[in-house]
Amino acid sequence: MDRSDKVFKALADPNRRELIDRLHAQNGQTLGELCKGLGMARQSVTQHLGLLEDANLISVQWRGREKLHYFNPVPIHEIYERWIRKFEKERLEALHNLKTRLERKRP
Repeated sequence: MDRSDKVFKALADPNRRELIDRLHAQNGQTLGELCKGLGMARQSVTQHLGLLEDANLISVQWRGREKLHYFNPVPIHEIYERWIRKFEKERLEALHNLKTRLERKRP
């Protein structure tokens, strides 16, 4: 499985997206902090974090005995560059052209 496949697989699960959102809001959380309010077992959160780490969407840093988790936006940016940006340009140009035509027709 290549890198982008791992990112797509990791992002396909709503629980993993929730973990990414939590880390985006507050980077550097421990497993215990990430588990609060999730309603899933600690082991499940650990498995989700492992997939996110394997996809390079999070990185970890040890602080003594604590493992801190950090969001890494680079793989998402790479997907944006490869899969979204090129399609977005044409759509934005079409919307701009439509807006321009409609504004010319106004009395």
